[in-house]
Amino acid sequence: MPQKVRIIGVPMDLGQSRRGVDMGPSALRGAGLQTAIKKLGHTVEDIGNLEVKQPEEMPVGEKRAKYLQEIAETCVDVAKVVEKSLTDTFLPLVLGGDHSIAAGVAAGVSHFYRQQKKDIGIIWLDAHGDMNIPESSPSGNVHGMPLASIMGYGATELVDILGFKPKAEPANIVIVGARDLDAHERKMAKKSGVHVFTMRDIDERGMREVMADAIKYAMDDTAGIAVSLDMDFVDPADAPGVGTPVRGGVTYREAHLAMEMIADSEAMVSLEVVEINPILDEHNRTALLGVELVLSALGQKIL
Repeated sequence: MPQKVRIIGVPMDLGQSRRGVDMGPSALRGAGLQTAIKKLGHTVEDIGNLEVKQPEEMPVGEKRAKYLQEIAETCVDVAKVVEKSLTDTFLPLVLGGDHSIAAGVAAGVSHFYRQQKKDIGIIWLDAHGDMNIPESSPSGNVHGMPLASIMGYGATELVDILGFKPKAEPANIVIVGARDLDAHERKMAKKSGVHVFTMRDIDERGMREVMADAIKYAMDDTAGIAVSLDMDFVDPADAPGVGTPVRGGVTYREAHLAMEMIADSEAMVSLEVVEINPILDEHNRTALLGVELVLSALGQKIL
């Protein structure tokens, strides 16, 4: 089905401590994103990058949630642009930056469907849980907090974006590919009711079964699925250009299968691709893979 896709760059570099992730949107564009999506038959509009402050411009602020104020302000901007894209009948394709921007994307998508009295589901493809709150965060880096804020926990600046919480019900939120959760996140996963499929689940059951369940939970009584792809979901052998690589991630084909199954569900209402750091990459491999995975999510098939 031909779709209208709006590309939104968010060169956010404040949510983590390794510089370079703000070049992620450029790396994805440089890997031929727009032309490739057009080739699939979709209409594409690229609105460029949203304004994001640089770490050098300002104080870190609260050590437990570094640059929280600036990140929250950017997330509000992201939320508004994402909601407007949906109103204009475009699928928002958001290019990060670090994962803190997800709080803004989810807020925008959720707010749009909230006007229609509908909920959204979330599929979070990530090595990490991103369920920390300022009090529990080992690093104070906000890119480890967006999923908690989407569920209504943590700093009010992120939790209350667009004036409501939670952005999605834990029963409709699914993390796939987890292999590095800290003690607080394990507790949060058990307490909140969010579904977590770890690498062990994928090893034992295979990606097809895991994704079938993930899609089922995320689609259960919702208007659609907001998909969040952190490139560290994929094993560092295939995606070396990420800030927090964790060995033992999903393979190249498993990652494609996950995206292909999301496309088959016809339920995706937004997609973000985050945490590509070209400084740590090899010949833009991670961004090239990112483009391929976006195409699979938008319906590219082998046959």
